Amino acid sequence: MQAVLNYPKIAVIRPQGCLNAANALEFERDMTTALAQNDISILVVDLVAVESLDSAGLMALLSTHKLALGLGRSFRLCAVTPSIRIIFELTQLDRVFEILDDEIELDAT
Repeated sequence: MQAVLNYPKIAVIRPQGCLNAANALEFERDMTTALAQNDISILVVDLVAVESLDSAGLMALLSTHKLALGLGRSFRLCAVTPSIRIIFELTQLDRVFEILDDEIELDAT
């Protein structure tokens, strides 16, 4: 289950539990739907409640990041727990994604 919160020009998606092959397509569809809204310029995925992430979850994030770039929109991750952050560091995807410490940093952008 995940929540989608909308701020002016910002959509925040908060997935929970595991992001894996069982739910990666639904997760990617939710992110794509949020990103496709005309009034959205920034999509933020809040990973604070994500317990595990596999390659399918990473691919969903990468696909959405690529779509955001193509649409000229911003895609960011926030509140990445240490156990999930290590996955981004090992795959060097921490160099690809903009990773914020938490949503409060959105106010500065």
